[in-house]
Amino acid sequence: MSRKPSKKWRLWPSSLAARTGLLLIVGIGLVEACGLMIHTLDRLDFDRLTQEQEAANRATAIYRDISEVDSVDRIDEINDLDPMHGFTIFLSNQPDLQKISSRSQKLEQTVSHLLTTVLFPPELRPKEIIAASDRDTHRSAIAFQLPDDNKWLNISYTLSSPNPFTSATFPIAFFVMATATGLLTFWGVRRLIAPVGTLAAAAERLGQDVNAPPLPETGPLEVARAARAFNNMAHRINRFVNDRTQLLLAIGHDLRTPITRLKLRSEFIEDPTLQKKFIADLDELESMIKATLDFGKDSARHEPIVSIDLTKLLHALIHELQETHPDKKENILLCEPTPHITTKARPISLKRALQNLMENALHYAGNVSVTLKIEQLSSIKDPHHDKRIVILIEDDGPGINEEALDHVFEPFVRMETSRNRATGGTGLGLSITRNIIHGQGGDITLNNRQPNGLCAKVTLIA
Repeated sequence: MSRKPSKKWRLWPSSLAARTGLLLIVGIGLVEACGLMIHTLDRLDFDRLTQEQEAANRATAIYRDISEVDSVDRIDEINDLDPMHGFTIFLSNQPDLQKISSRSQKLEQTVSHLLTTVLFPPELRPKEIIAASDRDTHRSAIAFQLPDDNKWLNISYTLSSPNPFTSATFPIAFFVMATATGLLTFWGVRRLIAPVGTLAAAAERLGQDVNAPPLPETGPLEVARAARAFNNMAHRINRFVNDRTQLLLAIGHDLRTPITRLKLRSEFIEDPTLQKKFIADLDELESMIKATLDFGKDSARHEPIVSIDLTKLLHALIHELQETHPDKKENILLCEPTPHITTKARPISLKRALQNLMENALHYAGNVSVTLKIEQLSSIKDPHHDKRIVILIEDDGPGINEEALDHVFEPFVRMETSRNRATGGTGLGLSITRNIIHGQGGDITLNNRQPNGLCAKVTLIA
């Protein structure tokens, strides 16, 4: 009994190509996300350093402008300044670092270095520089003690948090990387999984025809090795089937001669009753041999697969059966409406299999009803075979025991109740039919109907 997939795995792809592609895309996506995160962190550090440098340059330029002005005019000069957004400038008697307790020696060294590199006159250089910075709030403050009095020039500012996503190149780079990754993954998976599809198609052809052409033993080492092993297996299967068929045909052919001699000798039996029984047994034995030869010939037949009109074939079979059994014409039906279906098959073999099933139903039940339809299979994993052709051959006979529904397909198996020797048959009809249907790539099953009757369900590839 098949187990239903767990709910948490329902979204998991069913095909090997989809699973491989999904794993590769997720893996590459994680690597790409890590790379983008590292790039973002580097960009944040770079932008933060750039902002700090620009703020230090601006603070140095403000100090220079104020220090070059006379002390009485400095307040007016501060009011006339147009500082950057977030800057606060004022004079005080003591350094006011805006309650920032964390002193920043790095910022002090940066400002001192700027005052030195811009050829600042020594007489205008500050007596002392005190700087503080808070990385959590991004707020900094610098206090310059003016050289010509005891006033302190206080400059405080707040830096904005850098945002790498404002860059126009960031979404473009992300889109280009994601698109290139998806396309390369799709192409690579298709190339890697293609040999698996080829091997599956070859196995399907072998199931329909043991004489199917071999696989090309080319490509990567593993693929060529798998193709070589598959070809060796197909060759052994073909040889085994041919040997068995030839043995079957040889035995059946050789037995016909002694049976003929026994029939001739039975003419000399004086007891009429014994002679009749003897000839009846020989006739039954000859019938079995004939069925055996037919079974072997059907297995050895290499009929080509062609496109046939299945609807016309069923109409023709029903018409022939009605002509052969005019007394049961009303009980031989093809259910309407009949869809128009064309499929690829071996026409002679398929006709023989369907005819055998119809004749069995008519012989054992006295009636037969045939239904042709298309069955949609939404849960099938193979996207190329998402539907099947279904032919139902039903009767109202006694049916078969449930335990023996599969057993009756074995050669020389005859039921002793509803389908016994008294009704005729050698037990090879259903075996031949199943071989033919399997050779078409289809399947056949038997099921009892309610309240009585038997249904033979033939499924073929659409």
